[in-house]
Amino acid sequence: MTPAPASVPTPRPGEPGARPTAATPEADAFTRPYWDAAAEGRLLLRRCGDCARAHHYPREFCPFCWSEDGRWEQASGRAVLHTWSVVHRNDLPPFGGRTPYTAAVVDLAEGPRMMTEVVDVAPGELAIGMALRVVFRTGDDGWTVPVFTATATP
Repeated sequence: MTPAPASVPTPRPGEPGARPTAATPEADAFTRPYWDAAAEGRLLLRRCGDCARAHHYPREFCPFCWSEDGRWEQASGRAVLHTWSVVHRNDLPPFGGRTPYTAAVVDLAEGPRMMTEVVDVAPGELAIGMALRVVFRTGDDGWTVPVFTATATP
């Protein structure tokens, strides 16, 4: 008889050995500040030290001037809706259990455009240019992600 294997603790999201799902981010040393801030309810952007433009998604170089002199900056959390689509069917975990949901592109107050989800707003109430604010959702996988909801102030 073969002895049972020793119990190995399951790694937390982003830790070495964690198995990502289709929608689970893979944090590394560079993106860890972004995901840690999201878990604290803060949205971070990168701002270039050379051309001073903000960008999102986080990357190690500026997509405008290619400088590697980027710095983390806390975003205001304000945005306006650029476009959206209501997704009625998605077979990939964890999305299937959340349909319908509103996939969206928003223009952040700091300038960058961001892909996200709009929550707690009926599709019939959505309008291009509507004011949004960031909120955070923690999924079953333990990751906290920024999503957006309506707000009265732009």
